[in-house]
Amino acid sequence: MKISRLLLAVIVIGIFYSFFKIFFGIILKQPIPGSLFTMYMFFIIIGVLLVFSFTEQGAKELMSPIKDLLENPEKMMMRNVVFGIVTIFAGFITYQQVKPSFEAPLELRTIHPAPPSNISAYNKSYNLLTLENPFMKYKKEDPEKFKQLIYEGGEVYFKNCFYCHGDKLDGKGHYAHGFNPLPANFMDVGTIAQLQESYLFWRIATGGPGLPKEAAPWLSSMPVWQNFLSEEEIWKVILFLYDYTGYVPRSWEKH
Repeated sequence: MKISRLLLAVIVIGIFYSFFKIFFGIILKQPIPGSLFTMYMFFIIIGVLLVFSFTEQGAKELMSPIKDLLENPEKMMMRNVVFGIVTIFAGFITYQQVKPSFEAPLELRTIHPAPPSNISAYNKSYNLLTLENPFMKYKKEDPEKFKQLIYEGGEVYFKNCFYCHGDKLDGKGHYAHGFNPLPANFMDVGTIAQLQESYLFWRIATGGPGLPKEAAPWLSSMPVWQNFLSEEEIWKVILFLYDYTGYVPRSWEKH
């Protein structure tokens, strides 16, 4: 049985596709980057079509099944089915390209950049090596007041922060899907559980623009919260973050 020229072209393209996916991804265990794979397949498809339509007769044989499907009245049902499949496939490809991903970014990006020793915020200078949460003392001195401060910190969080960091502090807020990288997941043991309160104060107060310039761009969407929140509100939010997650902020070891 003679195979149509169009089907043969599709088979050849499929062989190349399988080669790049199976050989590199499974056998060599070194998958090709998505952008490079797309470029390879683009040139392969163009090359196969040029080879199969090199002559006038070859071009006619290549286009014959498509022309017959579009023009033959007896194939209206098949035509509608093909159009439906193509539309669904195009929609699926589009969805795969735009859907949010919660996987870690592929690029080598420092999740927690090293903080400077001193920062400027609220028209003051802070030494991050000695900076402490002024409300932490109430944890022992006045537990009831400490609980009230945590409650107030929660109010500030849900008025300003949960849109991105989520109502469960997991980085899956309403707007999170629009950011790359995604907002920090405070429930992850690799985030605030590894940080000092002074670090959080720096990141919240100065936001993305406050990150070190020597390793830019950091691609952070974090606002400069000192423009919207008071110093006290930021410290209260930090109390709430640690209370909700159950983590304890890191501190300098005292000998």
